[in-house]
Amino acid sequence: MHIINENKESKSLLEKIASRPLFAHLSTADDKGPKDSPLWYIWENQSLWMLGHVSENSFIKRIKEDARCAIGIVDFDIETGRVHHLGFRGNAELVPHDESRAKRLFTRYMGEEEQWDPRFSAALGDEQWIFVCFVPETVVVRDQSYMLRGTK
Repeated sequence: MHIINENKESKSLLEKIASRPLFAHLSTADDKGPKDSPLWYIWENQSLWMLGHVSENSFIKRIKEDARCAIGIVDFDIETGRVHHLGFRGNAELVPHDESRAKRLFTRYMGEEEQWDPRFSAALGDEQWIFVCFVPETVVVRDQSYMLRGTK
């Protein structure tokens, strides 16, 4: 993985942003043009892992046909002026269902399993839910935060 604007803080900021439960905007394309899919993700082993259903999520078919992808993650807080951005480029791979990873992903966003909507519990162990593993070739890490007037 090559960080385009690498400096002392960029690797630390990459890990900090990627560890937050935000949305990853997965960009794929087909013959009709570009598509954007906002997805939950988990950052493990320098890779983004996102879950999709084989027959219900069209991004799975697009990745099968063309593995090239871009992913954007933005953490914006209007109250504090925080603007953190990660931009990834690379290829995605479709990986069979992994119940343990799915549990970690869902727990990250919804807390303990007892709190989950039943749709998510039903996905555990269902082989139709597969992972998109995205290993970035390049990453742009940006802290574009600003101070609001009248704040310290």
